Amino acid sequence: MTAKDFLHFIISSLVEKKDAIQIEEKIDELGLLLSLRVDPSDMGSIIGRGGKTVDSIRTVLRVFGS
Repeated sequence: MTAKDFLHFIISSLVEKKDAIQIEEKIDELGLLLSLRVDPSDMGSIIGRGGKTVDSIRTVLRVFGS
């Protein structure tokens, strides 16, 4: 399973409009960058209260990558 697949798995369990999920991969000298786009109505679910959900997703992806 790649990091992109893992992120898609996590995000698809949080959003209602699963067909609007777009994940872009970029590899540069710093490593892998994943850019996420979801439907605007699902943004609150991804960000969470005070940004806690998105911070948790970032932490899980860092652990996945190491």
